[in-house]
Amino acid sequence: MNKTLLIIDDDDTLRQTLARGLRSANFYVLTAPNAEMAKQILERISVDAIVLDRMMPDMDGLTFLKKLRAMGNNTPTIMLTAMGGAENAIDGLRGGANDYLDKPFQLQELILRIENMTRFTPEPEPTRVDGILFTDNEFFVADKSGTPRILQLSAEEKKLLRGLTTPIGNIVPASPMVAKRLREKINNVSLDMDIITIRGRGYKLVCPIKNKG
Repeated sequence: MNKTLLIIDDDDTLRQTLARGLRSANFYVLTAPNAEMAKQILERISVDAIVLDRMMPDMDGLTFLKKLRAMGNNTPTIMLTAMGGAENAIDGLRGGANDYLDKPFQLQELILRIENMTRFTPEPEPTRVDGILFTDNEFFVADKSGTPRILQLSAEEKKLLRGLTTPIGNIVPASPMVAKRLREKINNVSLDMDIITIRGRGYKLVCPIKNKG
């Protein structure tokens, strides 16, 4: 399954260049120009890794990462910086970074470091709500008679549904056509679930949550 990355960098040109390069390497990429916008994204969307610039206005990357770790967010993070030297690398790693890469760098090196950093990330627990389960990289949905059926999804539809269910309540930006196809497939199987549009923000899955225990 393609991994989702969040790039946080105030340099518009670098951020956009990195996003294009990483998308061409089959990553799903979100971007933020500052820590505040990154915080808003992470409150709504789970990502597999963060590419974080150290030197940013308002809140620098190291301060942002320390706050993120203090809140219990352990998303693998590689810090990018023009501040070379062992002491700066040690500060970054002590602040919670999983890896540290000096600028300038080759895109392929960044890709390899991201792949290594996320290779051993534990898979999230199966998503469980009434009538739906994600396991073994497939979604299973209880049909109207209660019989579990595999939900046949394209890669884009599966990616969207993963975002909508990790956790339930996420609001996820997506192509309207992909969201429409996914909504139709869910509606054909389940009377209880639906995907609704949150104007200006994306899409949200609504369904009854299964109580634990």
